[in-house]
Amino acid sequence: MTGRDGTAAQVLVRASTLADLSAGDMLLQRSYRQLLKSAYPPSVMVMAVPLIARAQPDLLSSGTYFVAETADGRVVGAGGWSARGPGAKHRRQGWGHVRHFATDVAFVRQGVGAALMARVVATASEAGLTALDCLSTRTAVPFYLSQKFRTLGDVTVGLRPGIVFPAIQLHRPLR
Repeated sequence: MTGRDGTAAQVLVRASTLADLSAGDMLLQRSYRQLLKSAYPPSVMVMAVPLIARAQPDLLSSGTYFVAETADGRVVGAGGWSARGPGAKHRRQGWGHVRHFATDVAFVRQGVGAALMARVVATASEAGLTALDCLSTRTAVPFYLSQKFRTLGDVTVGLRPGIVFPAIQLHRPLR
C-alpha cells in the first residue's frame, strides 16, 4: 500500500476499542466530508453528513468493528459489522450488517478498505453468518461491488425528523 506521498504504508487491522473514539470521529468527518461532496447536494452535506460522520461507542466496543492503522498508530480506516442494521430493532437470523466503513482520503484505493472488509467477512463467517447487508454511500458503491456485493436498490435513511440520507442497499452472501 502507498500513501498519497507515494511511500509504502503497512497497515494493521485490529479490533477497535473506546480509546479509538477521537481518531474514529476525525477519520469519519474528514473522509465523509471530502469523499461525499461530489455525489450529494449541499443540503445533505450540511444536514445529514454531520450526523453520520460520528464514531459510535457501541460499535467501537462491539468486538466486530475494526480500525486500520499505520505503523506509527495513525488510524487510516475503519469498518465492521453488527447483527442488527442501523436503527433496527430486530435481527434477521444469519445476516449481519456492514457498518460505518471509511478510509482516509490519503489512503483511498490503496487496499485499506479491502483489508478491513477481509476482516469483516472472516469474523462474520466465523460467527456463523450467511450474508451481509450494507447501506452504502453513492461514492462507495464501486468499492462494495469489488468486494462481491450486489446492488439491491436506492433507499432513504431517516436520521432525524426532516433529515434523510440517500443511500444504496447492497447484499453479499457469505456461503
